[in-house]
Amino acid sequence: MDYGCIARKLGHSFSAEIHKLIGDYDYRLREVSEDELAGFMTRRDFKGINVTIPYKKDVITYLDEISDTARRIGSVNTVVNRGGRLCGYNTDCAGMKALISHAGISLEGKTVLVLGTGGTSATANVVARDLGAGEVLTVSRRPSEGVITYEQATGEYSHAEIIINTTPVGMFPENYASPIDVTKFSKLEGVVDAVFNPLRTELVLNARKMGVKAVGGLYMLVAQAVYASEIFRDVKIPKTEIDRIYRELMRQKESIVLIGMPGSGKSTIGRLVAERLNREFLDTDSEIVAREGMEITDIFRQKGESAFRDIETDVLKDTVRRSEIVLATGGGVILREENVGALRQNCKVFFLDRDLDWLTPTSDRPTASDKEALQKRYEERYNRYVEAADIVVKPVQDKAENAEIIIREFLK
Repeated sequence: MDYGCIARKLGHSFSAEIHKLIGDYDYRLREVSEDELAGFMTRRDFKGINVTIPYKKDVITYLDEISDTARRIGSVNTVVNRGGRLCGYNTDCAGMKALISHAGISLEGKTVLVLGTGGTSATANVVARDLGAGEVLTVSRRPSEGVITYEQATGEYSHAEIIINTTPVGMFPENYASPIDVTKFSKLEGVVDAVFNPLRTELVLNARKMGVKAVGGLYMLVAQAVYASEIFRDVKIPKTEIDRIYRELMRQKESIVLIGMPGSGKSTIGRLVAERLNREFLDTDSEIVAREGMEITDIFRQKGESAFRDIETDVLKDTVRRSEIVLATGGGVILREENVGALRQNCKVFFLDRDLDWLTPTSDRPTASDKEALQKRYEERYNRYVEAADIVVKPVQDKAENAEIIIREFLK
């Protein structure tokens, strides 16, 4: 191959998509086992590669040259073949600095906890010191020289202001895990998570609930890829390209979710949005019916509302792991905070704020089967819809125009 990315597993990778947005060159993903690494590196059958988990340190053995930054970090994520000589670089360092700057997080004089001990952890340690951190501590499950435990972090170092996660905890498909409990840190000011899939991890979302600046790793991924492409092709790429590619990738990867009262038009409008954006349309109620083999009304009657809500949560969490979909949700999906958190990982949430007078009760909606029940649900849920939404849309009579409104807001 000309250019590409090697790792043990690459099912979660966005690298090929990013490099396609950077320029017109061949870039491929190549999964390489531990047993294959030596042969791959010694054959040198490439012009340039990116290297990710778990080989950022292992590839150094095969290099003829290494940059000063990569040497300081002890980790390489970019290798260029120059006339048979392999030269190693670390663009993760510049990428993480770009991410922290983009997020508006200051490390100057702060106590920084770096979660994890791999190649990205070494990068984060150097970045934190370069950005003027007062104290930098590496955190791991097992203590060692210069490394503290998670118990020590949440106890002795609960005054830390910055957390940088370099572990894969919370990465797809284990979306709902978090490496540390951020509520233990009373002085927390910023959280940086190198994980980019999902777009917003549990760690990031939990920090944001506390009012803390928190950001996932997608901007870092794009920035390091742009810097790597400069090295691969010996060109200079304007910084504005990082921002452009980041925005484009976010639009590609984010899903669109419609929330609102029963009868507000979520399914009808959602199908139109999906058709015009050439995306898959899904409906949580339809997914529940398919999984359970019975209608929603029958689930309520036979199992009760609590059991239905459990099923709904399971279906929702499975569905929103996927990116690039349009999803219509059941009217009560916002009743559970964990559902709202699941939506926020990969989705932009639109509330179809249709007036109560426009809503019609129907017998197939167990919690809105008559006008009185519908009004009660409306009053109970309205504020929850507003709080859960990124954007509130007041529907008009023309369904096609509603779809266009959502698409315009999404593409801004």
